[in-house]
Amino acid sequence: MPRTIALAELPRLVGSEVALSGWFEVGQERIAAFAEATEDRQWIHVDRERCARESPFGAPVAHGFLTLSLLPAMLESALVIEGMRMGLNYGLNRVRFPAPLPGGSRVRGRWMLAACDAIEGGVQLTWNVAVEPEGQGVKPVCVAEFLVRAYA
Repeated sequence: MPRTIALAELPRLVGSEVALSGWFEVGQERIAAFAEATEDRQWIHVDRERCARESPFGAPVAHGFLTLSLLPAMLESALVIEGMRMGLNYGLNRVRFPAPLPGGSRVRGRWMLAACDAIEGGVQLTWNVAVEPEGQGVKPVCVAEFLVRAYA
């Protein structure tokens, strides 16, 4: 169930964790579809047999950019902003993939609001997000500074 927050309340939440998404499945079928859509068919993502023989991971791993592409859906599943007419992904300041994500894993996003800056017609939200895998320790598979423009 997403958390609901009024757009006007966001400045008071800067510096705090605002939302935690639900779990998202990153199965081999999703990884293969992403490989096809992006034409990134590197064997570490799609070739189970070769991964078993040659990869330090022993099995296919998700593309870092696949994990990154789930951020908008994770945020939408975690947070409803009342009074927001339109939201736009504005970009990223920093992105890192500190750990591999094995195919078949589930991940969720932990959202900390780092800044809420006024722009014409709304606010620019700077989110520090950590994508954490289920049951694989504390190291996130993606950390990013994600910019969203929320228009009233």
